[in-house]
Amino acid sequence: MFGNYLIGLREGLEASLVVCILIAYLVKTGRRDALKPIWIGIGVAVGVALAFGAGLEFGSQELTFEAQELLGGSLSIVAVVLVTWMVFWMRRTARHLKAELHGRLDAALQMGTGALVATAFLAVGREGLETALFVWASVRASSDGTSAPLAGVLLGLLTAVLLGWLFYRGALKINLAKFFTWTGGMLVVVAAGVLAYGVHDLQEARFLDGLANKAFDISATIPPDSWYGTLLKGVFNFQPNPTVLQVTVWALYLIPTLALFLAPIGSGPSVRVKKQKATDEKADAEASAETTA
Repeated sequence: MFGNYLIGLREGLEASLVVCILIAYLVKTGRRDALKPIWIGIGVAVGVALAFGAGLEFGSQELTFEAQELLGGSLSIVAVVLVTWMVFWMRRTARHLKAELHGRLDAALQMGTGALVATAFLAVGREGLETALFVWASVRASSDGTSAPLAGVLLGLLTAVLLGWLFYRGALKINLAKFFTWTGGMLVVVAAGVLAYGVHDLQEARFLDGLANKAFDISATIPPDSWYGTLLKGVFNFQPNPTVLQVTVWALYLIPTLALFLAPIGSGPSVRVKKQKATDEKADAEASAETTA
């Protein structure tokens, strides 16, 4: 349940911050007349995300078992790719997000109502579709026959909405850079579990081989129905009897991705510094040549 709560919190907070930035900017610039189109765009984006999630859930039920596993495994991999891109993108651009959204909003204000609706829809819609896909894949991976995974997601989303409202009111201030770094790192761990589960789905669909080739089996030590087995599955999508391919893919994704994500940003020379150094070296060379002449 914790892993699904983290997904709802992290993804929901990003969308909440986008909404807060858009609304606060319009209020501070005295453009309250533009709030209605913004809320319309946000509402449409939320509706599309919900419809997309419902389509995934109910549409897959009409398929055969192997088709369900093939679809589930494929979409799990797509979800992991998207969420990995998202956490790296947010880590790199979080500090510039406000300025970027303000620029888009200024351009939309000059173009009219339709542009405002589109701006809000695109800003929130991308987050909504990513959230719907990753939540569906994660809930499917950690489903144990109860409503706990979905409850965790909903609780995370509600927490994100509350935090967004507190940010807007100025009642809460936290270091967002550190928050997104820590939650992003944990989300990479959750994504690794979803990826391993997606590979297992593809093996059950007979798309990939090796279903009977188990890396280990500790079901007797950590029973899946025990409280600690359920906890490990809910947090890490842990499986006590994974295949060799699952463990291999899990390790090949988690280790380098987490290392790259936690590496310091801008640890090497920036492009500006490199250009400036090249310019200085060229100027020194020209000056030396003139002196020699």
